[in-house]
Amino acid sequence: MKHPKYPNWFQKKWGRLEEVSIDLLQKRLSDLETAVKKLEEKYSGALADIKRLEEENIETSNCLYELSNQIDAVDARIDILVAEPYTTNQFTLGDK
Repeated sequence: MKHPKYPNWFQKKWGRLEEVSIDLLQKRLSDLETAVKKLEEKYSGALADIKRLEEENIETSNCLYELSNQIDAVDARIDILVAEPYTTNQFTLGDK
């Protein structure tokens, strides 16, 4: 959607932005970088824990898929055995 009167859609919605000095922008950027560094330091342990838990979750999911596949394979084998006719003549107690 193009607005011929306004080059940017947000200028139509919120009006023209005031001009901001470069010094003020640099200060804001510096403040934001400082805040990000503080948060990274504060939550570095939590981030490491989250990464470790994500890796464990992947391992657990893989194990569950492997178990599910093994159960399906055993189930298929049981279906094959059940489909074969069963007679008592096939089984003996040996010479007794």
